[in-house]
Amino acid sequence: MASEAGGKLLWTRYAPHALMTLAQLCYTIMYFITEAAFNRGLNPYVYVTYRHLLVAVLLWPFAYYYEKNQRPKMTFKLFLEIFVLSLLGVSLTLNMYFASLKYTSPTFVTAMVNTIASMTFVIAIILRMEIVDIKSLRGLAKIAGTVTSFAGVTTMTLYKGATIACLWKSLIHIHGGRGGGMHESWVTGSILAVVSCICWSVWYIMQASSLKRYPAQLSLTAWMCTVGGIQSAVFTVFMQHRAEDWLIGFGIKFWSIVYSGLACNGFTVLVQLWCTEKKGPVFVTMFNPLSTIMVAILAYFIFGENLYVGSIIGGVAVIVGMYVLLWGKDKDHEHRTSKEQEPELDCEKQAKVSDVYAVRSDFETTKST
Repeated sequence: MASEAGGKLLWTRYAPHALMTLAQLCYTIMYFITEAAFNRGLNPYVYVTYRHLLVAVLLWPFAYYYEKNQRPKMTFKLFLEIFVLSLLGVSLTLNMYFASLKYTSPTFVTAMVNTIASMTFVIAIILRMEIVDIKSLRGLAKIAGTVTSFAGVTTMTLYKGATIACLWKSLIHIHGGRGGGMHESWVTGSILAVVSCICWSVWYIMQASSLKRYPAQLSLTAWMCTVGGIQSAVFTVFMQHRAEDWLIGFGIKFWSIVYSGLACNGFTVLVQLWCTEKKGPVFVTMFNPLSTIMVAILAYFIFGENLYVGSIIGGVAVIVGMYVLLWGKDKDHEHRTSKEQEPELDCEKQAKVSDVYAVRSDFETTKST
């Protein structure tokens, strides 16, 4: 009985850590499966379209059943807002992001994702949604973390650096790979990755306000996947005029779409929502760099891809800057919470003092009589 209770307590304590690690592993595997599919001719735009339409088909039955009473009435203004959210969070952003994967490498794009926290912070300051107290240590930490992250991004984008070649034959060969990770148009891919992360940051800010008007999270996700998938399909038709691009067969192209939809849009989203509820958003964000480390290790030791000095230096700077920024934001949150609790404590103290005076006056009255 004691061992069962101890095991249950251990699972309750470390379940969020284990699930977030598993979620990052799912993302890591996705990058390599997707790169292999791209190397075999899968069009990135077709990939984004099919992936989100698949997720929409899977989500709608659950959203309809579980959120019948939560969904607000759809209006034109609300639909327009969902249209913009879908553009920033799905079609425009992910098409640029996965196009950048085709031009760079999995190690690069996973490191770039870690800049979203800093970009969101800067945009929030511009929109006056975030206030920085430069006289406090937490305020200076947020500024220092943001500057460090942007320095890392600049390094990764403009400085490729010397090649750290893999010294042994790759254990798993990604069919159609371009010379062990030597990707063309590195700067083009870098710019696409940076712009996609900026769009993602704007999307995060917009999503926070949209959830107040449309609180049904599952339905909102289904709407974004549907509208974003349609937007991506229209964009792909304009960009790609070959009908054969839409024919994916049942090989690696098909399974990369199925895996990304189920594992990354399904399982990992549920894990992140559950962990956010249990441990908070800062806890969830802290695990993002784990995917970058996993990708770098697998890329070099298993898939035999080359690493670049610029990507390593820039990636480390981005991760360090992100953690410093998150530390500052966490301390900021603690400071605001303590200030909000102060009036309540003051009220409690006043109530206790009043009670003491009341008891004392009652005692004196009784004594005098």
